Amino acid sequence: MTPSPRAAHGTPDTGPALLDEARRLAPGAVALRRALHRGPEQGLDLPATQRLVLDALDGLGLRIRTGRALSSVTATLDGAAGGPTVLLRADMDALPVTEATGLPFASGNPGLMHACGHDAHMAMLVGATRLLAGRRDALAGRVVFMFQPGEEGEHGARHMIEEGVLEASGARADAAFALHVHPNLPAGAVRLRPGPQMAASDRFRVVVRGRGGHASAPHTACDPVPVACEIVLALQTAVTRGVAADDSAVLSVTRLTAGTAPGVIPDTAELAGTLRTLAEPTRRRLHEVIARVARGVAAAHGATAEATVETGYPVTVNDADFTRFVLRTAAGTLGPDAAGVLPAPYMTAEDFSYVLRAVPGALAFLGACPPGRTPDEAPSLHSSRMEIDEDVIATGIACEAAVALSFLAGGGPEPGR
Repeated sequence: MTPSPRAAHGTPDTGPALLDEARRLAPGAVALRRALHRGPEQGLDLPATQRLVLDALDGLGLRIRTGRALSSVTATLDGAAGGPTVLLRADMDALPVTEATGLPFASGNPGLMHACGHDAHMAMLVGATRLLAGRRDALAGRVVFMFQPGEEGEHGARHMIEEGVLEASGARADAAFALHVHPNLPAGAVRLRPGPQMAASDRFRVVVRGRGGHASAPHTACDPVPVACEIVLALQTAVTRGVAADDSAVLSVTRLTAGTAPGVIPDTAELAGTLRTLAEPTRRRLHEVIARVARGVAAAHGATAEATVETGYPVTVNDADFTRFVLRTAAGTLGPDAAGVLPAPYMTAEDFSYVLRAVPGALAFLGACPPGRTPDEAPSLHSSRMEIDEDVIATGIACEAAVALSFLAGGGPEPGR
């Protein structure tokens, strides 16, 4: 049988030896992670973070370009022979959280913290870049390394797609992969699932307009406060009674504001919150439900209500074939017990979803429960006390490199299938 063009260049070792090599790179990656952790930046403009990443990639023989509308870094590694392109991604931005870990390398920027593990993601991807650059002679194809700002609500992945990250190598990426650390999973465990893995995330706002007056005479006014409270309850009921039990949706009202003084009935009240869904039809329908319920409840009390929905990230959908490929690859590199199927989707959201809408691929969670904790008791992502087990940085380096090496060697789903 004639070997396929993808396999003809040889199959690189993606077994345990790759993990040993990643462990040799880990001290430098951990040092980079701590430097990034000390200096978190928020949003799309991350000049100091970008500088650290660029310095870490210097001398590796990559084609590098930076973003125009954001402080992104795109690096391309060209293999020794032609072939497909695989993209590996790390997010770069921090959260507006005041750190309470007490770590010796805790954030030095007040009010900002890498509470979602993006510092570890960058360090792992730099480590994988170093590992792969040292094996470029074994690569038949190209690897694009996507360092992306603005994951925390700023649509950074969409901006990078608009600036051409998927075509950065000179050909459109054939597959994409990302790792996300998770302190509530066992350290070193790789978990993902085919199909919807993370939810779409939208924000909504409802302004209730009544008629203000004296708090001692509510009958002479149209009080918007109890109307807003009824809308909160009605929205919860609309989801629990209007969405099938096997079609997950979460609606949470997280802000309710009204009034300026105890003795004054205000003219308006405002509520806001988040909607999470796993299916686009349900998402669109609930957008309409929010507006209808708000208007209807307000009208029943002689008030009016205006609802607006800000569309956020799409559902994060893992390609089924690529998911199976990642599970095989992770098991072969990290050990048969390391890889497993996530039992249920998370209702958190990810803007890697934009990449996965355009390119077959997957996002996997890498367990990072810190030493001395159990996954159930470890502070969660976005917590001011969130920590990780830094030993998993080597695991992440090996996993990302193995996925790229195996895909380019023909071990993954066929490009453009």
